[in-house]
Amino acid sequence: MKGIILFGHGARNPEYIEPFRRIRAVVEARQPDVQVEIGFLELTQPPLDVSIEALAARGVNEIRVVPIFFAPGRHVLKDLPELIGNAMERFPGISITVAACVGEVDAVIDAMAGHAIQA
Repeated sequence: MKGIILFGHGARNPEYIEPFRRIRAVVEARQPDVQVEIGFLELTQPPLDVSIEALAARGVNEIRVVPIFFAPGRHVLKDLPELIGNAMERFPGISITVAACVGEVDAVIDAMAGHAIQA
């Protein structure tokens, strides 16, 4: 069974999670057979390890972590691999891969440029 985790930095503002919920709803509507969780590095619940644990408890054995970041900075290049390494030790039967940061995807760049032009 496959799962996706939308991974963000986290923030003190409770509204920070809303775009993640909207993305999750779209993914679930387009791929109802894929389990989708949201996970954060800090300041916002749930933390990434809890999201991985939730998917594992539902029988997911392939997880794709999608960093909702503009570019791969320290958190994506250093913190995320450490968190995933720890999770893979806890759940050795689960394959965890990381997608490109959303800000590196051409379609996302195009959408942001279109917004900037129309704003």
